[in-house]
Amino acid sequence: MLAEKAHPMHTLAQLSKTLNRSNVEISGLQSRFELPVFAGAGYSEAYLAFLGTVVNLRTLAVSEEKLRELWQVERKLLQLLHVDSTGSPTWFLDSCGASANPKRCLLLSNYEMGAEIDGGGIQLGLDFAETPPELFPGEVMGEDALRLLRVYRGLETGIRAQVKAELSRVRAAVKWAGKRLG
Repeated sequence: MLAEKAHPMHTLAQLSKTLNRSNVEISGLQSRFELPVFAGAGYSEAYLAFLGTVVNLRTLAVSEEKLRELWQVERKLLQLLHVDSTGSPTWFLDSCGASANPKRCLLLSNYEMGAEIDGGGIQLGLDFAETPPELFPGEVMGEDALRLLRVYRGLETGIRAQVKAELSRVRAAVKWAGKRLG
């Protein structure tokens, strides 16, 4: 009972209300971002934080296509770093909303990388999951974490630049709306 109060769970309707989006729109995001769907109050604060990040970035004119591309790279990077060893169905979302240094975290999952995301301080090859070995090492198959990190940084840099450019327009729109509509 105490754990439930410390970590409230949400229904789809509550997610929709909190994010000011329709159930259909939230369901669409779940589908397009390949997120698990739960019955009843099965959505964690981290799940809500992830969706909130996506909604906020969309509000700042970042295309959903670009966000899905970044999300695919983040998830693959997290898999290569063996973050998926927790057994949680939402392992890739469980860091969302946690306080951390944004320079050390992935943008969408908010996963703390342990060093600034420049690739120099990331320790590769740790695997705490009990999974069967692959036929070929990931590097042979082209799944190199440092390569993915470079792709990630390129995508994230573009998104950050786009958000920065859009912020002045959003501020101007809010000021205008306050005067004209508020």
